Formats: sequence, structure tokens, C-alpha cells
Amino acid sequence: MADTTWPAEQLVADAQRGDVASITALVEGSHPNVRRFARSLCATPEDAEDAAQEALIILYRKIGTLRASGALASWMFRIVRNECLRRARTMRPHAPLPDTAVSSAEDVVLERIEAGRVAAAVAALPAEQRRVLIMRDIQGHSGRTTAQELGLSTAAMKSRLHRARASVQQSLRATPRPTTGDTP
Repeated sequence: MADTTWPAEQLVADAQRGDVASITALVEGSHPNVRRFARSLCATPEDAEDAAQEALIILYRKIGTLRASGALASWMFRIVRNECLRRARTMRPHAPLPDTAVSSAEDVVLERIEAGRVAAAVAALPAEQRRVLIMRDIQGHSGRTTAQELGLSTAAMKSRLHRARASVQQSLRATPRPTTGDTP
């Protein structure tokens, strides 16, 4: 089984101060976890390997910018996630269009109904949950920005976002989906 422990905080602190041996040990010690993150987040194994390598390069170059030595895992996760997202975005324009690129009128109506169900579920949320959900999931603001804009702590923002997502999911499960006449 792969090693899932992160390097010790003292090693991280030494690396932050610029100790080359510590930086090297930190990169080597972080590699299994970074690869695991990348494999779980990236679309292809090749992208995962590239994202892991890019994350380790960033770790090597920018370890001094890490604010807290105990935050290494979350910092690396964000770097890997952002790299996987960047790679996914660059893949989209080159992806071939499926043969069924033209939707039937029925599919268009069903998509609109489904969008209406989601919009109704979001609209039914309490205002504070709705604002958090819209800022994070629709507008794409970072957690820190969302919390600051709403005058919340990051933990409070995350809690509201979790409750909002759970409420929307529960609402969507409770309302029946439209079905077509030819499906059983």
C-alpha cells in the first residue's frame, strides 16, 4: 500500500527557510500523496502524471510562500486540483463533437424542465444559503472571497454551502423527474 503520510512539519519548516536538503526530502516525501491526488482528480492518467509533476515543481519553487507548515496537504491538493482543471479546460476545444450534437425538441424541453427544477430548488433556499451557493457554485468565487464578501468565517461559509447543497439535492430527489412517453 502507498505511503499516505505527509512529511513532518519540521521538515516543511526547514524547507520554507530554504534548506536545499529539506526541500529535496519534502518533494520526495510528498510525491506519493500528490500522485494519488492527481489520479483521483484528473481525467486521464497522462494528465494525472503531468499535474503531479507540475505540482511538485511548484512545491520546489514556492515552498517559501506556504504560510503554515501544517497546511502542506491542503496547499498541494489545491495546486493539483487547479492543474487538473487547467488541463481539462485546454482539452475541451479539441474534443470531437459527438454524432448526436443536435438535440431533439424533446431533449431540449427536458433539459429546460430539469434546469427549472434546479432553479426552483435554489430559489427555495434560505437567502444566506442561496447567496453562498450562487457565489461558490455558479459564479465560481473562491471560498475565501465568498466568506469575505458575505462577512463570514471560512468555516461558516463552508457550513452554509454544505447545507445549501444538501437541501438542493434533497429537493431534487423529492420532486419527480419528467419522463418521456417511451421510457418504462
